[in-house]
Amino acid sequence: MDFTIRDNLKLVKLTLNGDEPKKAIKDALLRTGQKGASLILNKTAAGKDIDDAAFKPYSESYAKWRAKRGKTRKPTLFNKGQMLASIRTKASSEKATIFFSSAAESKKAAFNQKTRPFFGFSRKDKGELAKFFIRNLKV
Repeated sequence: MDFTIRDNLKLVKLTLNGDEPKKAIKDALLRTGQKGASLILNKTAAGKDIDDAAFKPYSESYAKWRAKRGKTRKPTLFNKGQMLASIRTKASSEKATIFFSSAAESKKAAFNQKTRPFFGFSRKDKGELAKFFIRNLKV
């Protein structure tokens, strides 16, 4: 997932000098990527999808299986915690990327994404992340 700032680069380049722009942008993008990952994790833990709607319920048989093991019947996409714990962020001077550090966990996420979209941002979230980026851009 990319969160780019290409539309803002001209403004940023005009306000910063030398090699500082790339480092300042990269640092702000890394913090923004981390904020985005945190947003995904918090929504998922609350049982909400990208658009803040409740996740589609688990099938009755799976909900019963989870209940027998002392786990919530409410979808949170949390079984052992490995998939969500593998979410990582990285940044360059052009984009922040949020990704899964393991191919196995990425595969689980792709499966879950089909039924309960959790990995992404609503239009509102994107606006908040853009504002967060600008606030975190150190001059």
